[in-house]
Amino acid sequence: MTENVWTRWPSREALLHEGVSRPRRLLARAVRLLVLGTLLWGAFTSSPLHGWGTAAAVAGLLAAVWAAWAFFRATLAHRLWPSLALIAALLAIAAVVQPVGFRVPALVIWCGCAVVALERLPIAAALPVSSVALAAYAEVSDDAWLTAMATAAGLTLAGYVLRLDAEARGNAQRLLAQERAARAAETESAALAERARIAREIHDVLAHSLSAQLVHLEAARLLIERDADRRQILDRVAAARGMARDGLAETRQALSALRGDLTPLEDFLAQLVDTAEGAAEVTVTGDRRPLPAEASQAVRRVAQEALTNVRRHATGARVRVRLDYGAHEVMLDVRDSGGPPGELTGTGGGYGLLGMRERAELLGGSLRAGPGEEGFVVTLKVPV
Repeated sequence: MTENVWTRWPSREALLHEGVSRPRRLLARAVRLLVLGTLLWGAFTSSPLHGWGTAAAVAGLLAAVWAAWAFFRATLAHRLWPSLALIAALLAIAAVVQPVGFRVPALVIWCGCAVVALERLPIAAALPVSSVALAAYAEVSDDAWLTAMATAAGLTLAGYVLRLDAEARGNAQRLLAQERAARAAETESAALAERARIAREIHDVLAHSLSAQLVHLEAARLLIERDADRRQILDRVAAARGMARDGLAETRQALSALRGDLTPLEDFLAQLVDTAEGAAEVTVTGDRRPLPAEASQAVRRVAQEALTNVRRHATGARVRVRLDYGAHEVMLDVRDSGGPPGELTGTGGGYGLLGMRERAELLGGSLRAGPGEEGFVVTLKVPV
């Protein structure tokens, strides 16, 4: 529900004068000193003071200064009745000192009350206060009625303009604070996204490398249990060692990718199929171009996982890898010719396809995996 404009307080940012430039702060201080100097000059030159009269004038001046300070604090806390009581006390002080010869201080107090009421109070409360203060000013001043009316109108306009300026400045401060909070949230979100990306890269590298090592080590264990030929066991151990070496290289490549230093995607796929078991080939179609780091990494990881699945589930199958650069997306198609399941078909954790699909969906793409005409087909599409 929209707050009533007549009862709405100026914001705390507006009342605190946050965001005010240094020249304006100096000007405001100069105006306050001028008002205080006028009060002092008027108090000690308007009428002769002796003894208790001087003490009473000083006490009245101190009371007016304290009431003004307390009024500013009460309006800052948006406390209506204390604010009205304090500004009424200021008007009463002016009304008391004017008849005994302190005409100039009284006029200054009345004019100041009219301006600050419009600047710092809700409009519904400021208008009556300003009307009383300006009526008292017009009654006491020696100006012609037209001059008094013009002065009152000018003071009213000045108070309202100060109010509008303060509210505009307060709104600007709130927007600036919101923007800073949004930037901080955006920075935090970017940091969390980067952490998630690093975690995903590390997970993918380790899952690919360790699962491949597990395949060969488990095969070696089964061969040992069956008292197989020593050469076969050594081949499996050597393959596991090769996987560990490749995993280290992939880890280094992942770190390079996190730094934004990636090898060409075509070269990576060529190296990947060179290390695959069985016959494998890579075909690249479309206009070759650099891809964003996230899209490039998605293609690399899906290709790795797809070839690992071929090793695990279709030993010795022929693999065809096709990379197609489209106008708005890049597509990776990995399909095998099928083959007998490996000895360790059930050794995987079961999260390979799920991880590939999640990676694709994070980039707004899609992944399809399922049986093809001959073997198994994995198709990744990523928008670029």
